[in-house]
Amino acid sequence: MGTISFVHFQESIQLDQIVNPKSQKKLSNVLLQAIKEDLNVDSSETLYKKDNSLTFNGLLLSMKLLAAEYKDGNIDFNVLVSNPEALLNKDALVSDNTPSNGIPITKKKDSKVSSLSQKTYRSLMENDLLSAEETMDIFYEFDVFVTRRKEEEDTNTDKKMEDVNNALIAKKMKVLLEKDCIGKDWLTKLKYAATKCRWIVFVDTDECSKKLSLPDKMADSLKRIIESRKLFVSQAVADSLNNILTSRNVQTVALVNPENELHMTDGLRWVKCIPFKNHTNFINTVYKVVSGFEIKQEKSEELYFGPGEVAVGLAWHYAAFHLNKKLPRGQGKEFVILGDKEVDYDPNFRLYLNTKLANPKYTPNVFGKSMVINYTVTLKGLEDQLLSVIVKFERRELEEQRERLIQETSDNKKLLKDLEDALLRELAQSQGNMLDNSELIQTLEETKTKATEVSEKLKLGAKTALDIDKLRDGYRPAARRGAILFFILAEMSSINTMYQYSLSSYLEVFQFSLKKSLPDAMLQKRLRNIMDTLTHNMYNYGCTGIFEKHKLLFSFQIAIKLEQDQGNVTQEELDFFIKGNIALEKSKRKKPFTWFPEEGWEDCIRLVEVLPDRFGSLLEDIERNEKLWKKWFDHDTPESQKYPLKYEDSLTHFQRLVLLRCFRIDRIYRAVEEYVTKSMGEKYVTPPIISFETVFEQSMPTSPIVFILSPGSDPASDLVKLAERIEFGSNKLKFLSMGQGQEKLALQYLETAVARGQWLMLQNCHLLVKWLRDLEKQLEKLTKPHPDFRLWLTTEPTPSFPIGILQRSLKVVTEPPNGLKLNLRGTYHKISATALSECPHPAFPALVFVLGFFHAVVQERRKYGKIGWNIGYDFNESDHRVCMQILNTYLTKAHEQAEVKIPWNSLKYLIGEVMYGGRAIDDFDRRVLRTYMDEYMGDFIFDTFQPFHFYVNENVDYRIPEDGPRDNYVDFIEGLPHANTPEVFGLHPNAEIGYYTQAARDMWMNLIELQPQTGGDTGGISREEFIGKVAQEVLNKIPQEFELDKIKKKYGLEISPTTVVLLQELERFNNLLNRMRKSLNTLQKALIGEVGMSSELDDVARALFNGLIPFIWRRLAPDTLKSLGNWMIHFERRYKQYYGWVNESEPQVMWLSGLHIPESYLTALVQATCRKNGWPLDKSTLYTSVTHWKKAEDVTERAHQGCFVDGLFLEGAGWDNENSCLIRQNPKQLIEELPVLKIIPIEAHRLKLQNTFKTPVYVTSQRRNAMGVGLVFEADLATTEHISHWTLQGVCLTLNTD
Repeated sequence: MGTISFVHFQESIQLDQIVNPKSQKKLSNVLLQAIKEDLNVDSSETLYKKDNSLTFNGLLLSMKLLAAEYKDGNIDFNVLVSNPEALLNKDALVSDNTPSNGIPITKKKDSKVSSLSQKTYRSLMENDLLSAEETMDIFYEFDVFVTRRKEEEDTNTDKKMEDVNNALIAKKMKVLLEKDCIGKDWLTKLKYAATKCRWIVFVDTDECSKKLSLPDKMADSLKRIIESRKLFVSQAVADSLNNILTSRNVQTVALVNPENELHMTDGLRWVKCIPFKNHTNFINTVYKVVSGFEIKQEKSEELYFGPGEVAVGLAWHYAAFHLNKKLPRGQGKEFVILGDKEVDYDPNFRLYLNTKLANPKYTPNVFGKSMVINYTVTLKGLEDQLLSVIVKFERRELEEQRERLIQETSDNKKLLKDLEDALLRELAQSQGNMLDNSELIQTLEETKTKATEVSEKLKLGAKTALDIDKLRDGYRPAARRGAILFFILAEMSSINTMYQYSLSSYLEVFQFSLKKSLPDAMLQKRLRNIMDTLTHNMYNYGCTGIFEKHKLLFSFQIAIKLEQDQGNVTQEELDFFIKGNIALEKSKRKKPFTWFPEEGWEDCIRLVEVLPDRFGSLLEDIERNEKLWKKWFDHDTPESQKYPLKYEDSLTHFQRLVLLRCFRIDRIYRAVEEYVTKSMGEKYVTPPIISFETVFEQSMPTSPIVFILSPGSDPASDLVKLAERIEFGSNKLKFLSMGQGQEKLALQYLETAVARGQWLMLQNCHLLVKWLRDLEKQLEKLTKPHPDFRLWLTTEPTPSFPIGILQRSLKVVTEPPNGLKLNLRGTYHKISATALSECPHPAFPALVFVLGFFHAVVQERRKYGKIGWNIGYDFNESDHRVCMQILNTYLTKAHEQAEVKIPWNSLKYLIGEVMYGGRAIDDFDRRVLRTYMDEYMGDFIFDTFQPFHFYVNENVDYRIPEDGPRDNYVDFIEGLPHANTPEVFGLHPNAEIGYYTQAARDMWMNLIELQPQTGGDTGGISREEFIGKVAQEVLNKIPQEFELDKIKKKYGLEISPTTVVLLQELERFNNLLNRMRKSLNTLQKALIGEVGMSSELDDVARALFNGLIPFIWRRLAPDTLKSLGNWMIHFERRYKQYYGWVNESEPQVMWLSGLHIPESYLTALVQATCRKNGWPLDKSTLYTSVTHWKKAEDVTERAHQGCFVDGLFLEGAGWDNENSCLIRQNPKQLIEELPVLKIIPIEAHRLKLQNTFKTPVYVTSQRRNAMGVGLVFEADLATTEHISHWTLQGVCLTLNTD
């Protein structure tokens, strides 16, 4: 049962007028009179509390009184509109010309719930004046007393009543905007709702749940009331209030249905038939409406019509005519204008809109004009559902008995209600003396006897139900495990939109696990078997459809959720592990040792606050025991070593992870593997090997198989081999590569394949995503396809891929092999012995191996991120195959012409520059490819005196095998180790640390997406308070904007190029200041309910909560990967540099990172120097020289030409300050700050450099993207090593650390 809060405005009574404490005395006499005369309640009951506010009884009685006034027709609406306070005075409401029947301001006749105003509801709940159950009783009692409006009332009355209601709404709208009155995110929607006269139903909105949650008792009451109206309730979903609400008399209903729960329970058919059982003219009207709509087929998602059906999933803009509700009238009829036609409008028309998006972003207009029902399954609801599945499997007779009991109970309650109604009807129709009416007395006796029997049956049913529930609850732990696992699987879609799973597909895995788990007579052992089998099957099922880089994250999610469920890990611990210390202010307590990471020390300080019972003395322990902690810190694998001091024995497995975070981020990835292994077993860190046979066995004709592609993967060839292995027949396997104009052909192929039982593979579906909507409809129409039919789709990850196809499909991620050995093995697996002997040249087999090794290296280098390649390229099998043909062609030609010399230059150019280099769009990436060609190709590889090695150390020797048949090469490859160090690729061992550090950071960013964005941070404050506090802290740090007009006037008309850069920078900085201040001020208003919470503000709030930079600020600031706290330090330093530049002079040492576009400043320097010296601008360049000054403060002179810059960080190499040259990095030191750099503009023809390495300078460690953004300039750094060494090490400079 989800948390549901009802808000209804058009027809609600403004009860805050009645319970206004100042007016209590006015109401007192009237209430007492009502108690004595009409309501027959003991007058001694207390009506008021000490603070002069109404008690529950007082409020209930006041509502009954108001209802009685309506009933008697004693309310004049003109008085009510002009003076709502008149509600407090009985006499003021009576008017001579009041119609005898009166017009109550109530909801329509078939509605059974009246709403309480938000303000009253909140005040009563907060002051413990009113419990949720009591509120339900108020709703019920009030509704019983209110007279229903008669059907035959004329249109004028309708209009009059609407005016009255709108006037009341306008007067009371401020109630909604009170602080904490309602959930912040819904304020905008509520404003619209107030004016558009509609119900809104919020399900599971966390903001509302604290104040507005309905306990089970209240939900049952509501259900009882609605069921008493004789509404049909689908048996399959009888426990769901959502379905009851769907069948209410509401004009527009939006169904949020991500797990396709409606389909699962056959509910879509239920939605179609329930509201229209008695509306015979409905379908004809719908046909008229839709037929008049000329563009109906262009954009509409689904249009299903038939007997008793309703349009489901109609696009929102097609519903506009219905949502606007301003229907013109003509000749006494309402009509809608569709296109150029007027179509009669039937008031019985109902529109249902269904979405599979879990969090659809509809406009407030749509939310305000429709009832929104969230069918998203809840943890408790799914647990109950799975419990039924388990009990049905384990104890079928028990579940059947329970279902019969539910049916009998429902029938008995209905019978009891019918008896009561019949009795009341008899009494009402009775004439004369009741005691003389023998038929009536006999009816009374019979009714009493039947009622007694039914009551006894109900009591017996309730007792039996308790006994059954006790037996069923024995299986609840397995059901809970199943529910938790489904939510873990479903939440993965926030990491990648392709990871979509429906509840129906999960239930198949669940039922399969029940069958496969080992039986046992002992219930506890049987439950353990079910849970273990289910968990592992779900892990395997999930791993099949997710990328390698997310598999450990998936395992960790399973482990941590199960640990949290058992109470072994708290949310505070997990938040700290993911976010660390996100405070804006740095601690005053400085780190005790230089080797201690700065960020790690801040984390330690925060850890002491989060978990004082375990880490209360951590800071002192570190300060007093440096050697012990240093030894542990320096170890290659600290996670597997003994932790220092008491921390070895006193910490849980997860707390060990938390402590490791403070010291060695680079070991977190491995430590998480170890944690999962200890918590759940080694099988959860060894993903299943994807076998096409297994995939085929799991597939069905009605569900497509979707291959999610990654660079270098090729499922088509594997599918052909599968068809050969199972002897399917190549003539029954059809391939079609999707692209523009292939839509009709694809549908023809599909139709043929379905009829004849063929396999159809549609490749590259991401190129034709729009057409996939049509494919989805075709798949839904499949009823009885040929049993051999299979549909295989290949696509790259794309956010617009239809969720419907993903949810019903079997997803398979295909990735190329990981590791040099597996890559080489895969390459040689595709090279036949014949292909190796085709070329007569003796060097051909050796060069094929060199080419294979080069192919593996360029693919594996991608693993190391930006230090490997600036842009990740899709080097694949086709590149290798074509290059092998090039080798064959050139060597065959050389052999035929009896040339001794191999044409190395041609081969290196064609392979390195054309084939592989043709994919590389970055100059520095091409430089890497050229270097590999120079290192791997030349006569030196055949030198017998000095044998060639790709890489050699004491453990392994990567070399060219001895010449011989294909098996020689295959055997050599099999003898290579599975794992390889970065040095094989020419990288520094630190690249491995960088890889694992980045992997840990990526995992944390993904985990942030998976965390609930609700609740309080540590310290017990709510999410809103925490966000408000951070927003205020940032606001306090935002300086005043620069006055550009004054600054321009100060510099006059003759301004230098660098001053132009300053003015441009200040303009951009002002834009950022303005945006930050405006968004934070608006956010603070939204948090207290003064304005609506837009999606943009919601993104800002989310970012502040997670310690990240909001996207709308990031767009106006220089590129950065920093957290919010570190970025604010950077932001303040930027302001200081601008302030000094404006008020003093151009900085002596320029901090380039503080400029929005640093390259513009360097261009201005060249321009100024060219003007001064009369050089041509296009023939000038920059020369750089590293000085001996380590910090900007050390610089004692101003540059006469060019400038000094600081804040550059060297990645991939170290710097020798004494000899002023590049050196190898120190272990574990990934970046090193470069001393102050002097940049000098110079004429290009005068620049002659020797022993220098052209080093790219980037803004961040993300380097340069595919669009070329990120490169600032190139620096010349002195070196004593050959430049190929630094090229392969991926050396660069960056302006920012992360």
